[in-house]
Amino acid sequence: QVQLVESGGGLVQPGGSLRLSCAASGIIFGVSTMGWYRQAPGKQRDLVARITSGGNTNYADSVKGRFTISRDNAKNTVYLQMNSLKPEDTAIYYCRADTALYSIYWGQGTQVTVSS
Repeated sequence: QVQLVESGGGLVQPGGSLRLSCAASGIIFGVSTMGWYRQAPGKQRDLVARITSGGNTNYADSVKGRFTISRDNAKNTVYLQMNSLKPEDTAIYYCRADTALYSIYWGQGTQVTVSS
């Protein structure tokens, strides 16, 4: 049974920071591409950042220079460090795993709210 469990969301003031975590089980984590996506109310779910099994990363233009994705294969966990947060970063953040067998799995999401 595959599980992706996100944590670390919450309410933060503009300019603040949060660190999201996604703990994976039931997949071969080390060979999976892991990603963070977000969905704001009334909008589609969009890619925020992605990291391959080899450590290559790519980011949405809107978060470049502010967000950093990383992974710890020993802990089967992917992280999203979010700095200089803006109100427009408010969304539900989802973890996604793309496995070597071309299966896709999603976490349940964690709410991030940036507001003063």
